[in-house]
Amino acid sequence: MQEDPDCVYTVYVRTGSIIKGGTDSIISLTLYDANGYGIRINNLESWGGLMGPEYNYFERGNLDIFSGRGPCLTGPVCAMNLTSDGSGSGHGWYCNYVEVTTTGVHEQCAQQQFTVEQWLATDTSPYELTAIRNYCSSDAKKKQVMDDSDSSLLSVM
Repeated sequence: MQEDPDCVYTVYVRTGSIIKGGTDSIISLTLYDANGYGIRINNLESWGGLMGPEYNYFERGNLDIFSGRGPCLTGPVCAMNLTSDGSGSGHGWYCNYVEVTTTGVHEQCAQQQFTVEQWLATDTSPYELTAIRNYCSSDAKKKQVMDDSDSSLLSVM
């Protein structure tokens, strides 16, 4: 595990073009490597929104881009926990996918796309504000990622 916060994480989020698919809720993202280490981004927009000060994120049909620095994980990102806080009127949000690119000094560039194709809402199936996608290969690590244990987080941003 590296101590230097020298990786750049770029996150692309596609909101579905479904009617009422957009949201004004706060969206958080936790990214994990195959060893179960992770970084939590508590608010994607305030952490690294690149679309401009007056831009309305997570609206129907949008491809939103976020980028920021954080500690390098011990390997490529292979799992994620995408969560809406459910705030605001019309809190429901339909996410098509999340794509993450990681780069760092003396680090191999890595890219992972997570297909979500799910509502994050309490009033629409699957009635969850969280979408977990785990493409890591180890079964033992899959459980650890699903538990979202704070002990394995390198950083909360």
